[in-house]
Amino acid sequence: MPASRTTKPIRSILFVPADSPRKIEKAFGTEADAIVLDLEDSVMPSRKSEARQQLAELLSHSPQAYGGQLWVRINPLPSGMALEDLCAVVTPHLAGVLLPKCTGPWDVRTASDYLDALTTKAGMTDDGIGIMAVVTETAAAPFALGEYHKYDLPRLWGLTWGAEDLSSAIGAATNKTPQGEWALTYRMVRSQCLLAAKACGVNAIETLYVDFRDPEGLYGSSLEARREGFTGRFAIHPAQVAPINEAFMPAEAEVDRARRIIAAFDEAGDAGTIAIDGEMLDIPHLNQARHVLKIHEAFAA
Repeated sequence: MPASRTTKPIRSILFVPADSPRKIEKAFGTEADAIVLDLEDSVMPSRKSEARQQLAELLSHSPQAYGGQLWVRINPLPSGMALEDLCAVVTPHLAGVLLPKCTGPWDVRTASDYLDALTTKAGMTDDGIGIMAVVTETAAAPFALGEYHKYDLPRLWGLTWGAEDLSSAIGAATNKTPQGEWALTYRMVRSQCLLAAKACGVNAIETLYVDFRDPEGLYGSSLEARREGFTGRFAIHPAQVAPINEAFMPAEAEVDRARRIIAAFDEAGDAGTIAIDGEMLDIPHLNQARHVLKIHEAFAA
């Protein structure tokens, strides 16, 4: 079974309804690192078949107007539509699949089995189509977050979380505090998602920032998410792409410090600790410095 080929870091992931050619064309003109063509919530049931056909045509060739990754959010496995969605979109131009309402690693394995069969049937060798699972959309799903790292899931590219479906599932009147922060339940599952992703060695993607008219709030929230360990974020409007990209790109001061740390360790030879700016730094700091440079070099050009 191939591992995910989506190895380049992704900062921004823009949602686009799969049944809107106009919005898809507009998305292709953005700087989003990835686009998710949505067959789930943004497409009415009566239009899903047509949207599937449009995506099959779109993914039959490489869109020349867009240089990022193309992902598809399929319908949930229990809906009975997921396999039909995958049959329509599995092509060499598909980077990955967003799996909604994932109840546990067993769902990722099922989706992986579908992809294995479909890519083999299509003659796609070493396809590397990745899977990103939305792991907090049902009341039961958070209880399985400690299980993902126990499974062999080569296609698993990342984990992400969502608040809106969970609110509905538990009958909550709101998912925010009076101060506008996430309520306790949502802070809890957000942290669990982050830890589960890191335990698996995959990407942790921050959920949506729903107010697309608040770029400053989006930037601040995204910067905080990156500092906590999230590697990217979803966008629901083209205007959100730039603030997300900026927030998830290391600042020049961070890059400079990372280079100094790496250089100091190189000069120190086998030493496990070094001193910079009055601080004692060890191997975890070196690993973090290397990560900062990796992100910088991936997008600096």
